[in-house]
Amino acid sequence: MPLTLYAHPFSSYCQKVLTGLYENAVDFDYRLLAPDEPENGADLARLWPIGKFPVLTDGGRTLIESSVILEYLDQRHPGPVRLIPDAPDAALQVRFLDRFFDNYVMTPMQRIVADFIRQPEDRHPPTVAEAKALLDQAYDWLEANLGAGSWASGDAFSLADCAAAPSLFYADWVHPIGTGRPKVAAYRARLLARPSFARAVDEARPYRHFFPPGAPDRD
Repeated sequence: MPLTLYAHPFSSYCQKVLTGLYENAVDFDYRLLAPDEPENGADLARLWPIGKFPVLTDGGRTLIESSVILEYLDQRHPGPVRLIPDAPDAALQVRFLDRFFDNYVMTPMQRIVADFIRQPEDRHPPTVAEAKALLDQAYDWLEANLGAGSWASGDAFSLADCAAAPSLFYADWVHPIGTGRPKVAAYRARLLARPSFARAVDEARPYRHFFPPGAPDRD
């Protein structure tokens, strides 16, 4: 029985998992979560009543949360690209960076997007300002701490880069990295050029008009 992924291509956390799947050419059944395919949403609700996605199933096993899904794939369906290094210290660094991108880039980006979903009279500028300030702090930390390698944790593409790709992709749309952070901007460009993430981005292009703040005419 093939792996089954319940996901939507425009979702940042789904893109994170899709990047890992595409990186190692893992075979899976893609169950699109969309109004015109209600049976997939019903299956998701049975598998995970909280309703967040992506969700991956492997036979009778259900995997939830993007980082857990990718680590499971690395353990049970490994490919030529190891998403978690074998060396314990290197693995800790990759896991830390995964959490960094999810918590300090992805989360404030999503707060800004969520504010645009509200009715104009219900929007909360202080929340948006706080989220942008946190993104500035994250960008600055990353600019100071990106090493000489091509990827987040050196020369090997990893779980950290799967997290970084959609995080920086969307964050730069809502609060630009700017010209004062050349290392971060160059890293984002490398991620966009990586075939696995480029595929995820291309699959999501038809949905760009749904981006609440308005998708920029680039990338």
